[in-house]
Amino acid sequence: MRAVAELPLRVSAANHGGSANDHAAAHVAVEGEAFDLVGILSGVDETAYLWDVPSDQISWESNAVKVLSVRSTNSIGTGAEFRYHVASEHARRRDEAILGAGGRSGEPSPSTGLPYRIQYRFNPGGLRGAGALWLEDRGRLWTDAAGKPLRARGIVRIVDDTPDDGNSALQRADYDELTGQLNRVRLTEAIAAVTARSVDSLQPASFLMVSINNLSTINQTFGFDIGDEVIAAAARTLRRKLRGGDSIGRYSSNKFGIVLSDCGAGAMRIAADRFIKAVRNAIIETSACQLSATVSVGGVLIPEQATSVQDVISHALQALDNARQRRFDGFIAYEPRPGQATQRQRNIQIADEITAALDHHRMILMLQPIVDCQTLEVRHHECLLRMEKLDGSLVSAGEFIPVAEQLGMAHLIDRRTLELTIDLLKRHPQLSLALNVSGLTPSNHEWLTSLQQLTAGRRALTERLVVEITETAALGDIDQTILFVDTLKELGCKVALDDFGAGFTSFKNLKLLDIDLVKIDGTYIKNLAEEPKDLVFIKALRDLASSLGMETVAEWVQDQKAVDILRAAGIDLLQGYFCGEPTPAEDFAATHA
Repeated sequence: MRAVAELPLRVSAANHGGSANDHAAAHVAVEGEAFDLVGILSGVDETAYLWDVPSDQISWESNAVKVLSVRSTNSIGTGAEFRYHVASEHARRRDEAILGAGGRSGEPSPSTGLPYRIQYRFNPGGLRGAGALWLEDRGRLWTDAAGKPLRARGIVRIVDDTPDDGNSALQRADYDELTGQLNRVRLTEAIAAVTARSVDSLQPASFLMVSINNLSTINQTFGFDIGDEVIAAAARTLRRKLRGGDSIGRYSSNKFGIVLSDCGAGAMRIAADRFIKAVRNAIIETSACQLSATVSVGGVLIPEQATSVQDVISHALQALDNARQRRFDGFIAYEPRPGQATQRQRNIQIADEITAALDHHRMILMLQPIVDCQTLEVRHHECLLRMEKLDGSLVSAGEFIPVAEQLGMAHLIDRRTLELTIDLLKRHPQLSLALNVSGLTPSNHEWLTSLQQLTAGRRALTERLVVEITETAALGDIDQTILFVDTLKELGCKVALDDFGAGFTSFKNLKLLDIDLVKIDGTYIKNLAEEPKDLVFIKALRDLASSLGMETVAEWVQDQKAVDILRAAGIDLLQGYFCGEPTPAEDFAATHA
């Protein structure tokens, strides 16, 4: 690369001193073409450039080093080198604003070109440098007849940290309103920019997904307004611990993404520990009281472990899930598993099948009776979801729900299942149904809103609906589950705890939930005749539930011998193939019309 002094750039003496009039009359000639730099060097806070796009060479005014606080013009002598200093979240927007000017309406004049104006953050020291500047870049672009960029001539000016009114829309488009950090769109762009740079240069980078651990408890205790104050305070704490050139954005309600440039495995772990300790030690002043928070962190290496935005985010979320399984705040680095690529392709296939089934109404309900243990009369039916494939075969929910939960599609399935269930209740007033929901539903306020909308508040419908939640999901966030259950009961629904006994904290937490039925995990039932020890657990679970005023349901009942044992043990209800096989809801509806 040639130094600026070697480029065919001629600046008049007025650029190095002289009167204001001399200064305003300065001229620059580039390869025989002259143009005025009227008012360009009005102070130490602005400089000018000419960018020859095909060669990617940039010619700078002599004061560029001082204005931009860079080491030398060699470090910004090409478009690629200058872009290296532009904040990751703004790099794409800057390119589109300047080089995309040729695609706008109107023909460029040979004398004036097409105008552009953009503001962005600039890191003089590069990716790890400090002292970021906010720049305004305005100028004109010339193109060839086909609209291909040829050269851009512009002025770069230092502005305040906050863009001016003319760019307030850009500010709103960049930052999350609550936290003041990058929003999800700009965070994704920052990940894309750093990932592309790391892939090209083979320089390591990292991405951390950070989650506030105790936010649900704070929301439940003090309200969501105080929870928002904690989120904003945590964001500020994390921001203060960034290096120059790194980026932080809000990924979702309680999750932040941190992009770390020039950061390998060891540095990623050190950075994660720095963020964890900073939040843990911070005293958060809220309008209610002083609070504290903790965070869990999952990290992924770029490009060693991920070369696309999708992989970066999904791997970081997977690592975060592992970190959150710990009792206390901590960090987990992503680790590929054998066969993971094959499983990923399988997950993509399942996701496509789920989408198609939802779009073409191929999610169907099967009804299985739940009967009185003494009389074997049907009390209600459980809705079992099946996905119909193109060949007409049915896939049970257990084969696709776990993947749907991982990919964030479970709420779509829950919504469709709810619609089908409420429709059945409306068409058959004599029918009572039990509905399973995924483990994520207790924290999904939209599902409760959908239930209220579909039933229009009619207790004649809700009082014939039992909502089943699994024990493991219920205990994963007990505060959120309590709120979910209480809301369902207020609407008139009954609530059942599924797979009861599969977890380790059932006895401790059962009394906290206003549950109507507990469904004893089928692993205790299926070999009951051959495993007398299972009966000890069944009786203990039954006694516990009964003492709390809850009915018990035994699942996986296979034969009459199991029925006799369960009757003697005092179980209330039975479910299993002995009591009735699942039947398509439409077939059932036709026979009971």
